[in-house]
Amino acid sequence: MPLPRTSRLGPLRRLAARLAVGVLAATAVVAVSTPAQAADESISVNFSSTSGAPTYRAAGWIYGMTENASGPADHFYRDVKFRYMRAGGAQLPGSGWVGGNYERRWNSTLAQARRTNALGGEFILLPHDLWGADGAAISRFPGDNGNWTDYDNFLNRVISDVRAAGLTVQWDIWNEPNITLFWNRPISQYFELWRRTYQRIRAEFPNQLIVGPSCACVPSTNHAFWNQYLDFVRSTNTVPDIVSWHALPGDPVANVAAANATLDPRGIPHPRPYQINEYAAPDEQNPADGAWYIARLERARADGLRANWASAGNLHNDLGNLLVRNSAGQHQPKGEWWVYRFYGSQTGQIVSVSASPSYDAFATKATGSAKVLLGGGRTTGNLTVNLQRLDTTGIVQNNQVRVLTQRIPHNGGGAVQGPVTVSNSVVSVSGNNATVTVPYANQTDTYTLTLLPPADGGFQSVAVAQHSQQCLDNTDRNTADGNVQQQFHCEGGDQQLWNFQPVSGVANTYTVVNQQTGKCLDVNGVSTADGAAVHQWGCHGGLNQQFTLRKVTYPGNDPHDYQLVARHSNKCVDVSTISTAPRAPVHQWTCNPVGQGSPLNQTWRLWGR
Repeated sequence: MPLPRTSRLGPLRRLAARLAVGVLAATAVVAVSTPAQAADESISVNFSSTSGAPTYRAAGWIYGMTENASGPADHFYRDVKFRYMRAGGAQLPGSGWVGGNYERRWNSTLAQARRTNALGGEFILLPHDLWGADGAAISRFPGDNGNWTDYDNFLNRVISDVRAAGLTVQWDIWNEPNITLFWNRPISQYFELWRRTYQRIRAEFPNQLIVGPSCACVPSTNHAFWNQYLDFVRSTNTVPDIVSWHALPGDPVANVAAANATLDPRGIPHPRPYQINEYAAPDEQNPADGAWYIARLERARADGLRANWASAGNLHNDLGNLLVRNSAGQHQPKGEWWVYRFYGSQTGQIVSVSASPSYDAFATKATGSAKVLLGGGRTTGNLTVNLQRLDTTGIVQNNQVRVLTQRIPHNGGGAVQGPVTVSNSVVSVSGNNATVTVPYANQTDTYTLTLLPPADGGFQSVAVAQHSQQCLDNTDRNTADGNVQQQFHCEGGDQQLWNFQPVSGVANTYTVVNQQTGKCLDVNGVSTADGAAVHQWGCHGGLNQQFTLRKVTYPGNDPHDYQLVARHSNKCVDVSTISTAPRAPVHQWTCNPVGQGSPLNQTWRLWGR
């Protein structure tokens, strides 16, 4: 559950956890406070070995919606293949049932559950938060002094409310019962809570799943609470449908192996669903570590929900700290959100990856492309990626493949406008294999590889106006021909992603297709006049839909800076009146001479170029 950073022991560095991979018994490890230095490693991706379609096991979050579930915007969830939300009204005023404010917590829970379902996700209900045991001191716990009447009344109310709302939820009976912050009573009292709650839920909702123990621990053959819990649920026939724990930090692969080793001797069947319903400690919430956890959860075949360490109003917002809000209150993605966005774009078939000590990857292949999400963290140095059996991808031509390498920056936890292209080049294939080396200069950034046919010289990018730092945006996500384009806060949605498709035989010239609508950037009426609207229109290949990228050079500029010059008029895509206001319209205007650096409302930063 979300806690102040000072309320737990400082998380052990994950490097130490990795050194313990395969050790099932708890062992003492030494915290590592500094990253390893320049440790060159290699991993392999075998595209001939597949294991089914992606199900996006890691795309779950704890809280992260506003109290009334109205925000953040839908695309922030849909673009990352959102699967799970876990909530129950934590940190809302009144301490829930024990504080006399159950209704506010339930109303928020209901709103968030309904929106989760509308977005295609599953909702995991946290009754302990409805009770009020969310980390603050409370006056009573269920079963105090052997009296269960109050708790039975509470459970009657929750069950009645779930039934009346027509909800199907997963029941996560009590969070982290092995630490006093959430269960400040004897363990025997918790076991009785578990038994009676399990039996009641099973009787009332026989087809709804029960989750537990959601402990602040990882499975181990000698962890006292873990083993006591398994013995109890086995002896009382109250084994959860989904076995859960928290990895803060941890290695999902090692955790699952340890879970199997503790279930087997007790005759508890597996594989059963495993749910690591809090993963990633605060210092692991960055692109490199986030991608590593994704790869490890997929490798372990365990579902995961990313931990949320926010407090107060921030808990119910910001998609579990994957977003930030600018001065206007507008949500913008962090680098790690872009990691999940790439993950969500990986379709087709999962392919095999051989990991290294510090790095792992999640790789897929689909018709026309293959994708590799690299995960690292805690080290720097060169990572060599061996791409094997490329003949099975269908994208190799004349013993060549195009490799698009992009970096996803952490940016100190600030907003990130989009992935940055490091290289987009044709690579020779020898013996059906190729090699790419990625320089991990920053331990919190990570990289993605997209493999394409060599003739595909296009790219996808946001386009950021340099005078305002806002993105070229399809206004109101309108799908109609003639919709005038605008600048708007960069928020990473499909309406701000543009596919630059090369025009045959014309250097540096592209049609620019909106990812959301599939329509082309177009100068209205083939006009050559200053001020003619730049809108979207069905793609037809006309010169007013072709734009030449003209490099912009001025002191301090970025190598990704360009003017977009309409081929029919030789005029530039321009933000009207140099406005810095969101929703300012975009038109064409006479181009400022390259190199003067002004006006920057004609300078577009194409991070994907």
